Amino acid sequence: MTPLKLPGAFDLEILPDAKSPSERFSSSDENTPEQKIRLSDPETGQAWGFVVIDNTVRGPGLGGIRMAPDLTLLEVSRLARAMTLKNSAACLPLGGGKSGLTVDPYFFQSHPHLKRKLISLFTDALFKIDSYIPAPDMGTNEIDIQQIYEKFSEKLGTFNHMRGGAGRPPEKGGIPIDDWGLTAHGLFAAARTMETLQGGFPIKNARVVIQGYGNVGSWTATKLQGAGAVIVGASDIHVALWNPTGLNVEELNRIRKDSLGLQRYSGPVDKRFGPDKLDWLLEAPCEILVPAARPDCINAKNADRIDCKMILQGANTPSNKMTEYYLQNQRKILSLSDFIVNVGGVIGCAVELKMTGDLDFKDKMLKKGPQIYLEELIANTVSKNVTEVHNRMTAQKQKDVIFRNEALNLAQERLSSPIKEDWL
Repeated sequence: MTPLKLPGAFDLEILPDAKSPSERFSSSDENTPEQKIRLSDPETGQAWGFVVIDNTVRGPGLGGIRMAPDLTLLEVSRLARAMTLKNSAACLPLGGGKSGLTVDPYFFQSHPHLKRKLISLFTDALFKIDSYIPAPDMGTNEIDIQQIYEKFSEKLGTFNHMRGGAGRPPEKGGIPIDDWGLTAHGLFAAARTMETLQGGFPIKNARVVIQGYGNVGSWTATKLQGAGAVIVGASDIHVALWNPTGLNVEELNRIRKDSLGLQRYSGPVDKRFGPDKLDWLLEAPCEILVPAARPDCINAKNADRIDCKMILQGANTPSNKMTEYYLQNQRKILSLSDFIVNVGGVIGCAVELKMTGDLDFKDKMLKKGPQIYLEELIANTVSKNVTEVHNRMTAQKQKDVIFRNEALNLAQERLSSPIKEDWL
């Protein structure tokens, strides 16, 4: 690969509020972000990425930095909105934001020095946006966030600040979100709650398909298997595997970070799909489907072939409202919205930020044990919200109400309430 030619700095261009062409006829003005910013090379005008501040009513906009070569402003805007809904529903003192760079993260595996330089340039730009708190997302990690935090600290003259980044290495005072499987802990809590609410839905012996066997997918597989489920499908960027009698989760976890990933799986497999057919795994028969990769993987093209009972949204916006309406009302497939069940990571970031800026809170956390505190907080938050949404659906006289509608109502009520609950 030819090394990237990085600019000397990034220009920040505030974008107008006008809808993009794909949103031109939308009337939902309440979803217009507070600020949309494009980062570009001042010499060539080349766009390198975006920052979107969706809503800061509850606090500064927290959201991850995503790297993807095909990243668009629309995708970043949708993800920023999802962060607003997550933080509001989880009663966190934070708003919603998101950022991204239009680069291939796999390029940096062989050019780590260029990634560090790119993150440094990006940090200089982000420091000018004090309403945004960065965190890790696809293509970025705790090392990148620590680099941002240290540079922010230099500029601020203190290491006790809440500008972020959040999601730093534990030895530096961060919360190990991935190592503790915090996002998956929320998905598991949602499955446990639905098991209680719907008596005919046991996790034990349930077949599970995991699309995107990364930090979220692998921990979700481990937790569900521990409760008696059978992981029959798993995929990464290289291959999709399906075996109706189950895959070896221990081997999947061992090989997932290798350069060839799940291609190295040696156990019995009934079907194996290559990179051009990875989405076929979404159609495999199962009870629980966990999309944990990119947005919009479940859509009008495959909705008729999805063959599960429940979808745990481990990715952000893996489907849209119309698809979920069809799945629930025509296919009897319940899809649990990302901003209700996929909140473990953002809760971990919120706790880390408070520990960094509030030393009394940090002392309380250390006495109880941060992991114990977080797992209890995540499980209680997700369980309360899933139960609340389920009860609202049950109470509705309409037959076609869907989980996402009632979840949106819940998040919006908490966002607009004059009294902002804080569950930390």
